[in-house]
Amino acid sequence: MSDVRFDKYYRYEELTPILHSYAQEFPQLIKIESIGKSYEGRDIWLLTVTNFATGTDAEKPALWVDGNIHATEIAPSSVCLYFLQTLVTAYGTHPDITRCLDSRVFYICPRVNPDGAELALGEKPKFIRSATRPYPHDEELNEGLVMEDIDGDGRILLMRIPDDNGAWKVCPSEPRLLVRREPTETGGQYYRLLSEGRLENYDGVEIKIQRPKEGLDLNRNFPALWRQEVEQPGAGPYPTSESEVRSLVQFLTSHHNITGAITFHTYSGVLIRPYTDRSDDEFPVNDLRTYQKIGDKGAEMTGYPAISAFHEFRYDPKDFITGTFDDWAYEYQGLFSWTVEVWSPQRQAGITDYKYTDWQREHPLEDDLKLLRWNDEQLAGKGYVDWYPFDHPQLGKIELGGWDTMYAWTNPPPEFLEKEIARFPEWLVWHLLISPRLEIYETSCQSLGDNLYRVRLVVHNTGWLPSYITQKAVEKKLVRGCIFEIELPTGATLEIGKPQEEVGQLEGRAYKPSAPARRQSDSTSDRAKVEWVVRAPSGTIVQLLARHQRAGVVRTELTLI
Repeated sequence: MSDVRFDKYYRYEELTPILHSYAQEFPQLIKIESIGKSYEGRDIWLLTVTNFATGTDAEKPALWVDGNIHATEIAPSSVCLYFLQTLVTAYGTHPDITRCLDSRVFYICPRVNPDGAELALGEKPKFIRSATRPYPHDEELNEGLVMEDIDGDGRILLMRIPDDNGAWKVCPSEPRLLVRREPTETGGQYYRLLSEGRLENYDGVEIKIQRPKEGLDLNRNFPALWRQEVEQPGAGPYPTSESEVRSLVQFLTSHHNITGAITFHTYSGVLIRPYTDRSDDEFPVNDLRTYQKIGDKGAEMTGYPAISAFHEFRYDPKDFITGTFDDWAYEYQGLFSWTVEVWSPQRQAGITDYKYTDWQREHPLEDDLKLLRWNDEQLAGKGYVDWYPFDHPQLGKIELGGWDTMYAWTNPPPEFLEKEIARFPEWLVWHLLISPRLEIYETSCQSLGDNLYRVRLVVHNTGWLPSYITQKAVEKKLVRGCIFEIELPTGATLEIGKPQEEVGQLEGRAYKPSAPARRQSDSTSDRAKVEWVVRAPSGTIVQLLARHQRAGVVRTELTLI
């Protein structure tokens, strides 16, 4: 796919044929399907990526990857597209990618919310939080400020309105910037700031902010501590009420081979793990330690710090978010799940020591000056627009300007896109390669005389994670144990043993100490054995199978001699 570009953002009608062309060009590695429809009827595309010659996807451990559940956060679709390109071009030459696709599978959903993305990418953009379905009410709103591109330049900036009671004034050291007016200050030139837009039914005095008609937040609609609108705005009328969310939930709950889940958002440049609503103290100990190890590796590979949502990424210090994808995937599916916030303008500007959500409320002027220098030197002035006059249809003579947030903040500028999204393939491949993997350790046949044979099958988990993935999965009984099966041809009988037998879980290497303890003893808890006694003529072939929902399937045949 040499014609795919990673310095632009694709609309739905461009993205769809690109995704299909991957499946057409690499049929041995990619299959594409629609897992559901958006509110406006667009397909939600899902790509299954594995070497199909080595087995079906359902019989291999899998990693879920998605992006663009929020309307304006379109860089995650490019993350998925770049990851696809990396997998298909490196397969056969890159050892880890080749081993990964031969033994495992990726489920990649590049654009969960195609409707919202279309508005964000429109020639005259409209910015909403998520899906386009009217919520919580469907009547037309006709009062207050409506955010939109009023001068038709394809950007939604800020409006600067002279106001003696305004909260802002021109920065003395940098006239392009506005700073807060001091609490007791009077006598200067002050401004009121509003998002660019028009005012409906304006009375010349009161400026109200019109509530968006499209008030949903799809990342509050998952069935994990879901709360009603009064407690959790945007959550929808009930869990999975929205088709986009329901499509994801149906897919993940019907694909028991999924061992981890990563959802891409923007922005902050961090890898975020659950919980959103409770302290790390409430994690099962091994799950927390493993999360921390996976996060440390992610930080090493991507350059993004790994953090806790509850402890380090709360929008309100006295409240918390619920109904999110990563909480649901961990708490109710027993998966190690992450939310990756792509891109950090602050870090680009040299601001490294800052609190991700608190920064929006409070930060020093020096940070704004650094960001402005970054805009001037790296973005050729396109990120921060100097104020220019505009004759507003309701407000009269005002100025437009400030940050073009869609270009510089919400997503990487197109010229920065490829460098930013190239951070992730290595970690995604690593994250899947740590999954449990069922392999045959030993098969044997021993003649007992009189056409009796003892048949043995031993398997082991060669992955780093245990077969059950998380302690949470064990606690909630989400995963069955390893199942052994024997199939006999006509004329053979099973004298001792069962045709199907469940033997429990297989441990991995994840819970070993960092160094051998004084009395270290490694048991063979990663192995499982089943024996049968079969009566059959010499030369009979029996079929043996072992399977685990998350660790995969192995098959072999044995000749009785």
